[in-house]
Formats: sequence, C-alpha cells, structure tokens
Amino acid sequence: MQARNKLKLAFGKIDFESGVLDFNCTDYYEPEMGNGLKRKFVSFSKLIPMSELYRIKLYANRLESKFLNASSRLINIDPGYLDKAKLILASTKDYAHRIYLHKGIFAEVALTYRGNSFFPNDWSYPDYRSKEYIDIFNQIRALYAP
Repeated sequence: MQARNKLKLAFGKIDFESGVLDFNCTDYYEPEMGNGLKRKFVSFSKLIPMSELYRIKLYANRLESKFLNASSRLINIDPGYLDKAKLILASTKDYAHRIYLHKGIFAEVALTYRGNSFFPNDWSYPDYRSKEYIDIFNQIRALYAP
C-alpha cells in the first residue's frame, strides 16, 4: 500500500487497478522474494511521453530500494506503457529483442494489438500470454482507445 501511494504521488490518479493475481509462471524471483508472490496491474490517467519510460523505470528502481527486508526487495515494480498498437515493458536486462533506451534501461514490445485484441510475441513472458493478462490490457486500452 505504501508503494502504491508513492506511485500515486508521482504519477497521479489511478484509472485502472486489477485484482490481486498469483505470480506463478516463473520462479525467477523466489530466491530473493520467496514464494507465493502476487501481482497487480495499475494504470494512471495521466499519459506519459514514450521518451520518459527510462526515467520511470529508474524511479521504480529507486522506490523498490526503499522497501527492503535485509538486502531483499519486498516489491518489484515493472513499468511500461500501453498505446493503441502495443504494450511496452521497461527492463534493466538486455536481450536480443530489447532496444536500449538510456541509462541502462531497455524496452521490449511485450504484446501487439491486432484486430480487436492484444497478442503475445515469440518472446513474451508466459504470464503475459495468458487470457487473464491479455484481458486486463484490453480493458486498459479501452480506456484510451474506445
């Protein structure tokens, strides 16, 4: 809740908030954060310029560092942006399908909108391939592109 409030202070009014979702498609974070992880998606009514994504990821990294248990993170914030054609996620990790933005931050097209829905790409994470996640991003897109 504290991190959510800090995000609201930084980015303004929340216009969409998903329910709590099980984060169980990977065990990548378990050594650091334990098991039984949960996830939520939020979007903000104030739209951002695409060029600001790297700054938002850097802010998210700083915010995560304020919520530590010893040296382990208690939260993981993965910012991105959604437009009519795609969902872009920011990352500090480089891979062949990611584009360098600035200051150690990369971007990837996680989902692509075609016809009347988002669709995963070959490299999309398993959870982002799920109907549940795609439905969430279709709902968010409908707020901006009715």
